[in-house]
Amino acid sequence: MQALTVISGLLYMAGFYRTGFVYAGLLCQMIYMAYRGMALGRLPIVGPHDTLFFMSASTMVFALAVTARHKERLRLLLPLVGLALFFTALSALYKPHNTPLPPVLKTFWFESHVALSFFSYALFGIAAVFGGLFLSVKDQYVETLQYKAILVGYCFFSTAMIFGGVWAYLAWGTYWLWTPKELWTVILWLFYSLYLHARLRQWWAGRPSAILGIVGFFIVMFTYLGVSLFMKSSHSF
Repeated sequence: MQALTVISGLLYMAGFYRTGFVYAGLLCQMIYMAYRGMALGRLPIVGPHDTLFFMSASTMVFALAVTARHKERLRLLLPLVGLALFFTALSALYKPHNTPLPPVLKTFWFESHVALSFFSYALFGIAAVFGGLFLSVKDQYVETLQYKAILVGYCFFSTAMIFGGVWAYLAWGTYWLWTPKELWTVILWLFYSLYLHARLRQWWAGRPSAILGIVGFFIVMFTYLGVSLFMKSSHSF
């Protein structure tokens, strides 16, 4: 079944020519995640392989929804297909995490925390792509889509932080452990809080907010991969 990761990637590549291949690629991803979920008896959202794959699928789900009614759908969709393809290819570099979970992770709060986090990461990635498109084509509607993607992602991320605090309390008896991942999570939340407040000011709308949305995704990727790979934390893979 792991061959589905390769197949989904190839279908996404074919999606640059026909939109139908994009749907086929997403279907393959859903089948693969469902298979792993049933085999593991849990959501497949532990380790870089599963989380990157989940992030790729989430990106494509939101991308198809966001671009569904746009008159120039392909112009918006194709860069997002490239982003999902990048995450799919990156996930293939890691081995799946098939070992049983420790008791501390076997809880609704952990799974909800992780799933909501990656929903928000996917939306922040989509927003970064829209920011790049806006800088290229100067279409105000694209910048508005970036703002909406960040707003929804921010809501997901804020809820994920609350669920993460509940999980931490049940696991370690405290809502906060001062780990690098938690500190960078707060930095990320504060950054997008700044974006949303700045975006309300007329002089920040347009190019400045588009650039902020792009910078934000670099912080997302460091919070997600950089901290986990280079710093010791209870959140490390």
